[in-house]
Amino acid sequence: MAPIAISVESSPRIMPAPTKTMMKSEAGDWRADLEKNGVAVIKGAIPRDRAIAYQQKAYDWLKSFGTDLHFDNPSTWIKQNLPVQSKINTFHSYGVAHEKFMWDARMEPGVLDAFAQIWGTDELLASFDSLNVTFPNRKDVPRKGSWEHIDQSPLRRGLHCVQGILNLSPSGPEDGGLVVYPGSHTLNDEFFDTQTEKSSWDPLDRYLFSKEQLGWFTQRGIQPRKICADVGDLIVWDSRTIHYGSEPTERSDQIRTVIYSAYTPAKLASDEQLALKRQVFEKYGGTTHWPHDNIIARATETYLEDGSRDPRDRDQPLELPEMTDKLLKLAGAMSY
Repeated sequence: MAPIAISVESSPRIMPAPTKTMMKSEAGDWRADLEKNGVAVIKGAIPRDRAIAYQQKAYDWLKSFGTDLHFDNPSTWIKQNLPVQSKINTFHSYGVAHEKFMWDARMEPGVLDAFAQIWGTDELLASFDSLNVTFPNRKDVPRKGSWEHIDQSPLRRGLHCVQGILNLSPSGPEDGGLVVYPGSHTLNDEFFDTQTEKSSWDPLDRYLFSKEQLGWFTQRGIQPRKICADVGDLIVWDSRTIHYGSEPTERSDQIRTVIYSAYTPAKLASDEQLALKRQVFEKYGGTTHWPHDNIIARATETYLEDGSRDPRDRDQPLELPEMTDKLLKLAGAMSY
């Protein structure tokens, strides 16, 4: 399915938050953290034993490509022994978004309940997002540094999307993981209204910040923070919060394993977007982290650097999930 072209209007239209109130929070509650800081950690959203089992399934998936990859041997953590990755250590090809272990993790009760609390409904759509397995201290790829960004267009005002990371491995201070600028979401409107020109605003839900622009936030007391979390924890953050995925330091030996998964109310999706979502689902494709909008399909075929199709490519997941009513509703393939 070809990507959808996005055109920039000559007079961009501001899109307010889809509902007036999306979450109710109390002091000390993780939802209060999300509202105040733009990020929160829900401890033990996935029972530890099941999270470890999902990580093992992710490892088995990587090993299924018939390589000489050995998780206990860092010398094998090289490009030749891995399926094709994106530039940010994620896997989104080969039907991985719809592997059984991916859907099983997405449908964990603690994960769904957290997003139901955020949005005030359990009638949710799930994103078809990626798997991230980051091997520390790889010698065959350059370090990418920081790439601070938000995943919401300046044209959207208020809370439109909350992203999620399902932690299947520990994420300590030295390990790879999410870095956020807590509270930056509260200054989002002021920044774009005073530091940028409206004519430059793009409906594409991604905005990369320059070092000079980040200085505007740090001068107002907004500083980066590495989010530490344990196996089975769920990290959630407002898409207006400045963030990036950090690489492990040289002191880390932890293989980062996470699943990106976001959820929004099904009622927010237009008929057109639902139709596109169903098309992607039927092809076992992946999309962005947006569940109800921005249904822009990732390429369903995987190509090598020489332009040839990867002979290891797949037209469907290695292990298909059980197509239950619950899954089909989360996928947008069945109505609530």
